[in-house]
Amino acid sequence: MSTRTGRDVLGRGLRVLGRAIRTEPRLFVIGALGSSLFGLLVIANSYVVGAVIGHVVVPAFSEHRAGTAELGLIAAAFIGISLLRVASIFGRRLGAGFMQFRLQARYRRAVTRRYLALPPAWHQRHATGTLLSNANSDVEAAFVPIAPLPFAVGTIVMIVAAVVSLFFTDWVLAMVGVCLFPMLFGLNYIYSRRMSPRQIRAQQLRGRVSAVAHESFDGALVVKTMGREADESKRFQVHVSELRDALISVGRLRGLFDPLMDALPSVGTLAVLLLGAWRLQTGALSVAELVSVAFLFTVLAFPVRAIGWVVAELPRSVAGWERVQAVLAADGDLAYGTAEAAASGPAALTFDQVHFSYGEDGRGAEVLYDISFTVPAGKTVALVGATGSGKSTIASLAVRLVDPDSGTVSVDGIPLPELSEQALASATALVPQIPFIFDDTVRGNVTLDRDGVDDTAAWRALRLAQAEGFVAKLPEGLETPVGERGTSLSGGQRQRLTLARALAGRPRLLVLDDATSAVDPRVEAAILASLRGHEAGASILVVAYRRATIALADEVVYLEDGKVVATGTHAHLMATEPGYLNLVTAYEKAEHAEEVTA
Repeated sequence: MSTRTGRDVLGRGLRVLGRAIRTEPRLFVIGALGSSLFGLLVIANSYVVGAVIGHVVVPAFSEHRAGTAELGLIAAAFIGISLLRVASIFGRRLGAGFMQFRLQARYRRAVTRRYLALPPAWHQRHATGTLLSNANSDVEAAFVPIAPLPFAVGTIVMIVAAVVSLFFTDWVLAMVGVCLFPMLFGLNYIYSRRMSPRQIRAQQLRGRVSAVAHESFDGALVVKTMGREADESKRFQVHVSELRDALISVGRLRGLFDPLMDALPSVGTLAVLLLGAWRLQTGALSVAELVSVAFLFTVLAFPVRAIGWVVAELPRSVAGWERVQAVLAADGDLAYGTAEAAASGPAALTFDQVHFSYGEDGRGAEVLYDISFTVPAGKTVALVGATGSGKSTIASLAVRLVDPDSGTVSVDGIPLPELSEQALASATALVPQIPFIFDDTVRGNVTLDRDGVDDTAAWRALRLAQAEGFVAKLPEGLETPVGERGTSLSGGQRQRLTLARALAGRPRLLVLDDATSAVDPRVEAAILASLRGHEAGASILVVAYRRATIALADEVVYLEDGKVVATGTHAHLMATEPGYLNLVTAYEKAEHAEEVTA
């Protein structure tokens, strides 16, 4: 890969820059015009300096006089050029800066939107730290060359104008520029080929370090309680050391490249002085012209560096761009239809011969086999089964986080893929096993700024979730900040707040994936009793293991190894299914043991 990248990185990098220019053409034009004006003013300034030396300074020394008018004219010329250079620099930096930051903001939003559109299965295959790196450092790297790009374009204009002006001045000295400028471009090309694999590796290692760091921070509690701080630090150090070595390699090559870029214009200046002295003696060149050309080569070094800056960052830009494009081009989107569900009233959920397997394109191990059952409108159905039996997968299918390999999941007789995205979101709600709380207030977490979800709706949802009491006791009620991931709340309070969030949208089908496991059994019973009441207005599919919770369900679906073994009431299954009886009894014994230990 590195060989191919080293060979064509310049072309791919230029395509990235072309894409950026087409995206923000006006800002690029502003920056390029400002830079071009700056380059032309550099040339003009060189000839003004030559004219001053040749026609004012030298005669003043030889005649021992300096005219006031000439000095005033010189001052006016330098002030005018300086003011124009200030305006050109402002335009160049304004265009380049706005262009770079707008592109970064645009693609950060695009990457984030793509993350939200991709299904959970895609996210499960990618480390969170890597995804953070894609949205942050990769987007930033992709558009790093944008800052010096207008300057480089203006430099090219300046070089062309400089070569033309050199030929008008003296063809011998012009040949120095004709030889020097291709050498500068050739040096940049060689540099980009050697730098490309180094920059790509460094960018990949940045993502890896970000992934390891995020995992360490996210698992800080486990690391601390298991006494693994030293081991985790060593693991992180390995990746950081690799990134350090990669960046040192980049810096070493850049350290060799930069002096060469500085040296070439100096060599050109020396050649101009040597040849110019000879041409001056033959009378082919005036003092003013020699000074102008020599000064021009002296000031060329810094602008020409802009081309080097762009070329130097192209490998990193290509690496970042390709990693960003890998996200934007990722497939697996769920296509939505146009059908609308009923506006109110409990919904009926139906699974009809559903098969499902994890893995890309359904090529993984099958976890659900011929699943068929119904949640009647207004009823509560409990999913019961051992760990790994497929309960959470069924919960995800019920709200269409994933689609089945075959079979149909439908709400009120409408297959979920035929529903519009808004219709599905308003009809169903999932409360997952692990509650997620935003770093916001209680109100922000419950309402999510949704239309029609006001304080009245928030308090209603909190009441149904048995969270009204503890929220009312918080220092600022609904306005109380709860901290990142709800760190100021207990596990049971976080679960109830997450449940209230789902209820606030008045879903017609509520899917609870073991969503009350952290609350007291009596509170859980109260929650389910309130949800079964008329006020909730929803059908309920609940993943449960407590006997008290299961007993509240109208029907139980018993799973074993991804298959529906039996359906019926809790009492019926206890009497007819030995496996169900053993499982529920084991759950009950385990729960009792926990209570005794506590």
